[in-house]
Amino acid sequence: MCFASAKSPSPTVASKKDIEFQEEEDLKSWMHKNGLPPCKVVLKDRKAYDSRHPPIHYVAASEDLQAGDIAFSVPNSLVVTLERVLGNETIAELLTTNKLSELACLALYLMYEKKQGKESFWYPYIRELDRQRGRGQLAVESPLLWSESELNYLTGSPVKAEVLERAEGIRKEYNELDTVWFMAGSLFQQYPFDIPTEAFSFEIFKQAFVAVQSCVVHLQNVSLARRFALVPLGPPLLTYRSSCKAMLTAVDGAVQLVVDRPYLGGQSIVVWCGPQPNSKLLINYGFVDEDNSYDRLVVEAALNTEDPQYQDKRLVAQRNGRLTIQTFQVKVGKEREAILDMLPYMRLGYVSDPLEMESVISSQGPVCPESPCMEYAVLNQLATYFRERLAGYPTTLSEDEALLAESDIDPKKRVATQLLRCEKKILSRCLEATVDLISQLPDLSLSPCPAPYAPLLR
Repeated sequence: MCFASAKSPSPTVASKKDIEFQEEEDLKSWMHKNGLPPCKVVLKDRKAYDSRHPPIHYVAASEDLQAGDIAFSVPNSLVVTLERVLGNETIAELLTTNKLSELACLALYLMYEKKQGKESFWYPYIRELDRQRGRGQLAVESPLLWSESELNYLTGSPVKAEVLERAEGIRKEYNELDTVWFMAGSLFQQYPFDIPTEAFSFEIFKQAFVAVQSCVVHLQNVSLARRFALVPLGPPLLTYRSSCKAMLTAVDGAVQLVVDRPYLGGQSIVVWCGPQPNSKLLINYGFVDEDNSYDRLVVEAALNTEDPQYQDKRLVAQRNGRLTIQTFQVKVGKEREAILDMLPYMRLGYVSDPLEMESVISSQGPVCPESPCMEYAVLNQLATYFRERLAGYPTTLSEDEALLAESDIDPKKRVATQLLRCEKKILSRCLEATVDLISQLPDLSLSPCPAPYAPLLR
């Protein structure tokens, strides 16, 4: 389970005793007993893909709601923040600006709380997090918890490398956990357990870290030590949607949710997850939003360091707000604009004549010669790059469509395929835009200009 101790593993399937306890006092009942005022939501069940796991809980409207209604208001006494965990805002800020993230500190706190079992004040909330198992509302864990063979579902996507990099970052944080113990000794005196790296294995910590990552809320206009919060009734019990504008917000003494749309009683309540691309949604929350207007891909271009005119080009790039290794964000639906944004940088890399370079240096803008053969070469390089990226996937877009039409596909493979399909659509539109620009060149019989020091794309 997400916060299981290596010495006291929790069962995968809820026992009869657990179910009875759930019926006696669920999360919401516990919250009401401890200060949650009357609210307009209920907890409902959604069947999990894996029959070995209990159903996914989610927050639904308990009555008809209108836009602007307060669905719930959770008092700060039921919200977990770093300020509350460490008891000292100075220590909290020191830890999070040094080697440990807020997520690592919050995960460690809940791991120690879980070792106290039912004696912990947070027991009902931790039990709910265990029940969710770090899964979002699509019942899929973050790829950070996938096996090596499951990560192969992401072959061709830059997300696969991002997952491995993030996992390594979590390991580095694990190695620094004892810092919290020694810097916040007064807090941990209440726990009669070993220091973190002796009490918990890396795998247990990674599960807890991912669980916290899937449900942490980023509050606005609060102190550094309160900006990341764990809010019972918040995610993952709330469903994230990119098109939604409702957010959990800090108000006087509480964290509340004001809905942005009408709901019928029983409907699942959705909140905004911020302007995150699908790559982040999958890594952080285990889902992909195929209608995500914030989705994007990255194209990295770099001036060739072997170019004799590299230093001059570096200065020109900097003068125009660009770097020698420049990242271009290709936003969904804005692919043609992204290509046009890349062209001045690409043209700069193609300049080879020293006299032309002098003219570029003396100009007051991103002005490079635009001969037909150079433009053809630049666009041809971009087209080749997009074709190669598309060829790097083991499946085609049409094969992805056919796979997603199946009803019995593995949930992890389904969400991975959804991500790949979104990426391929962006890349395909980039290629279409590039080919269209080539077709508009005045003389297609020309050969592309040779470019011994063309920019590098990846």
